[in-house]
Amino acid sequence: MILQILDELYPFDGKCFLHYDAKKPWQLLFATILSAQCTDARVNEVTTELFKKFPTLESFAIAEISEIEAAVRPTGFFRNKARHLQGAAQLLLSEHGGILPSDLERLTGLPGVGRKTANVVRSHIFKIPCIVVDTHVSRVSRRLGLAKEKCPVKIEHELMHVLPMEHHIRFNQQVISHGRLVCSARNPRCENCALKSFCTYVIILQKEREK
Repeated sequence: MILQILDELYPFDGKCFLHYDAKKPWQLLFATILSAQCTDARVNEVTTELFKKFPTLESFAIAEISEIEAAVRPTGFFRNKARHLQGAAQLLLSEHGGILPSDLERLTGLPGVGRKTANVVRSHIFKIPCIVVDTHVSRVSRRLGLAKEKCPVKIEHELMHVLPMEHHIRFNQQVISHGRLVCSARNPRCENCALKSFCTYVIILQKEREK
């Protein structure tokens, strides 16, 4: 029932929140690295100019690191992110022939790439069923009783177990949308939530009000 409601609320269109050129799939990897502790909207603003300035992996690999830092500064933690982008470009060229790998181990072997980033790439570029556990997916899944753990990796495995595989990719997008629009961390709009009858958070609030 939860999945049916999510399908009704957020029809899946397959689009990614981050912008990239489908002919250059490495751009999604780089955009996702930049999205750490930054909004997708800000990242999309930055990458519009970033990918014009550095249109190829080669251009990232040989650039002055200060130039990359300046370009990604608005996303925060810009020094680390710049190093990760250049390191990933260099490694993709030297060890992968400039081709983005699809398997989790090789992706997480790139600088700045954890499971979440790797799963974004695997789901959108390679259409591999993956669960992307960001703050929204973590929060909403636990409130709905679909997950109990707090560790992102454990939540990922919990959700992979309870969700049908064909729903993995759409679940990511739907729950992120729900977390942004309704089920926020602070002051969630519970009264307007179509999923409130399944929500443990609402039940806890009701019990507190009855005391």
